[in-house]
Amino acid sequence: QVQLVESGGGLVQAGGSLRVSCAASGRTFSRYAMGWFRQAPGKEREFVAAISWSGSSTYYAASLKGRFTISRDNAKNTVYLQMNSLKSEDTAVYYCAARSTIMDFTSANIDYWGQGTQVTVSS
Repeated sequence: QVQLVESGGGLVQAGGSLRVSCAASGRTFSRYAMGWFRQAPGKEREFVAAISWSGSSTYYAASLKGRFTISRDNAKNTVYLQMNSLKSEDTAVYYCAARSTIMDFTSANIDYWGQGTQVTVSS
């Protein structure tokens, strides 16, 4: 069992940066691939980024690559999402996700979800 708690969301101006964090409970954190999804009002939840259990492999939504960076610290049971050059269209609830494998890291295949943290980008 893995419990995920996100933090670090908030209000930021367009062009600014924000880092959201996801703290995981349980000693098996390092065995899971981790990732982030987001959901804007009236839209479906979409993939943002994922990272393998070791941190050696990362994947990004094509539209976000270059602005967002995912990382993890297995010693702290925490995964991070650094978001730069934020745009109003990045406004969404950001969800942390865990899956036993990095393969097929889609919302339908996620094993554990966090509750989400709101990120609002003002223009």
